[in-house]
Amino acid sequence: MTPMGPQDLDRAVTEAVRALRALAGLDWEVPAAGLEWSCRETAVHLAGDLSGFAAQLAGRVADGWLPLVVGAAPETTPAGLADLVEAGGRLLSAAVRSARHDDRAWHPAGTAGPDGFAAMGAAELLLHTHDITHGLGTTGWQGSGDTARLVLDRLFPHAPRSAEGGPWGSLLAATGRADLPGLPRRRNWRWYNDPVPGVGVVLCEISPSAAADLYEGGDGGFVWPGDGPGEGTRIASGMVGLAREVGEYRPGWGPYAIVRLSDRRAIGGVGFHGAPDPDGHAEVGYDLVPSARGNGHATEALRALAGRAFGQPGLTELHATVEEGNLPSHGVVARVGFHPAGSGEDGVRYVLRRPEAAS
Repeated sequence: MTPMGPQDLDRAVTEAVRALRALAGLDWEVPAAGLEWSCRETAVHLAGDLSGFAAQLAGRVADGWLPLVVGAAPETTPAGLADLVEAGGRLLSAAVRSARHDDRAWHPAGTAGPDGFAAMGAAELLLHTHDITHGLGTTGWQGSGDTARLVLDRLFPHAPRSAEGGPWGSLLAATGRADLPGLPRRRNWRWYNDPVPGVGVVLCEISPSAAADLYEGGDGGFVWPGDGPGEGTRIASGMVGLAREVGEYRPGWGPYAIVRLSDRRAIGGVGFHGAPDPDGHAEVGYDLVPSARGNGHATEALRALAGRAFGQPGLTELHATVEEGNLPSHGVVARVGFHPAGSGEDGVRYVLRRPEAAS
């Protein structure tokens, strides 16, 4: 992933505000394109998001949204709304500049650092300026392709890219605002602040809403090959709902979609059966769609997940159980470094200890 800096956010602010000010003489009470809000309401929402992101990051808020509400006086003109958007964008840019690299703050799409908040701010600016300008009849406006490319790389590792439409077309498609050839328009979408990078793959955490959609037969917001999603991924997604019902769901300790970087298709799932127990042990599992097997993707996904897991406090061992006759799966866990630890009715048990504990 390419980090986004304050200079990238500044460029998005400048482009968006210039486009909004050029249309300040029109009636902003008309609906924004594709939204239930008016153009005026969308601008206020945008300013609120930018200011809220700045407050989250500056305060390093760890456990939810700050109770911050941004509004506009009833007599505010469209030009004043553009000023409000610019002020929110510049506040966020200042917060990104002053933040340390390891500062983190909460967001529903995953905890993020300064580069993540810069990317989210740029995404909001590009997308909602598109909504406002198109709602006002200026359908030719496009945000910077360079900025769109950075936003895609940082927040949408799972979204297919458009060869014809370039980064801008790909960003619109990733957020349900345009079509890609051969693919249905996204009906549910999200971005990922904290994907887990691997070799040839990236892991995107399956949120409770995406898990519910997958369990009910949907795609979870991912693009799958014709033979996906697999049964194992749907079952694991169903367990997320059960965990929430009994109060045992913990973000980061559930299933992740395995996204193949060569074509941005989700090709399987990998994840935990739950958070670590009192002894620091957690169980992992994985599955791949048949068309993606035999290419090392499961190994790289499990290796990436284990690396992320052992970077968290409290975990001492990862466990996996493999059916006796599943030779490819035995090879996966062995290549990642798991060691046999006995057998049971379900198969061979494997364990991978925290690196410092193993040494």
